[in-house]
Amino acid sequence: MSEENFENRMLEVMNDASLALMLSVGHRTKLLDKISELPPSTSTEIASASGLNERYVREWLGSMVTARIIDYNVATTKYSLSKQKAKFLTRNGTYNFASSMQFIPVLAYVEDQIVECFENGGGVPYESFNRFHDVMAEESQQTVLSALVDKIIPIIPGLREKLSSGIIVLDVGCGSGKAINLLAKTFSKSQCHGFDISDETIRIAKRESKRLGLTNTVFEKQDVSKISKEQHYDLITAFDAIHDQADPEKVLENIRKSLKPEGVFLMQDIKASSKLENNMHHSLAPYLFAVSCLHCMTVSLAQNGKGLGAMWGKELASQMLKEAGFSIVEIKELPHDPINYYYIARP
Repeated sequence: MSEENFENRMLEVMNDASLALMLSVGHRTKLLDKISELPPSTSTEIASASGLNERYVREWLGSMVTARIIDYNVATTKYSLSKQKAKFLTRNGTYNFASSMQFIPVLAYVEDQIVECFENGGGVPYESFNRFHDVMAEESQQTVLSALVDKIIPIIPGLREKLSSGIIVLDVGCGSGKAINLLAKTFSKSQCHGFDISDETIRIAKRESKRLGLTNTVFEKQDVSKISKEQHYDLITAFDAIHDQADPEKVLENIRKSLKPEGVFLMQDIKASSKLENNMHHSLAPYLFAVSCLHCMTVSLAQNGKGLGAMWGKELASQMLKEAGFSIVEIKELPHDPINYYYIARP
């Protein structure tokens, strides 16, 4: 890359980073959703329909128009969002990238602490991340919940039928319990358990389960590296959770021991290679390494853990699963989820 091209590239980075922040604002204020519903409208009309301050809305629109996100009619001074773009920027779209943009300010919130870790080692604990669980729950809605019953469960032959008949399920790192509550609601004969180390998310999971009137869920604050229930579960799941663990080897070993002999472990984790050179053409590699450095790796190191990181890759993941005692490991991809692999492991 020439010096001039690199300079232009850095300008693009600055613009795109700024745009990510503004898209996050547009998502949180629901401006993108509202504009997609309105006919072409002025900034005053958009602000009024959204219940927001017009001056802020107008400045935000300036960013959206110059970034070619929102269209602007000079003659009428009206703004609009095309249906094609709304598909990728609104809550009713096929995939809401504006929701994912929230990770940028969430991760930037701990920048000072991360800089200290660069200088002194250690990590940043989960509780330092403002809104992380909320944003992660939104992301899971797109990659896990919307596809769990109809796309993810069917990749394991016969699993849907077993869930319908009634089995015991555990979700490791269950967060706010959305996946387990959905399984419990869909498959009422199955017993659905969720473990997480966060008091806050377990409270949220229990509250949601109660709201839904579920009687087949159990949520516990539990460190999976310390569980000792042998041959108890028919299905164990882990959605984007194993690479965050302080002791992932022990967690995988305990998951294997906790499965019944005919049980199965379903692990969703980041689609990447363990070899840096194999990620050079990965379209999301810079973003995923940033998420790893600013969250996944550091929360593990904060617990004096391994600091595996989100980009541990399929080679290391497969090796660790086999070292944990799994004899059969399959890796599958799903069209709806370009970010993750789905590992199917059996004792």
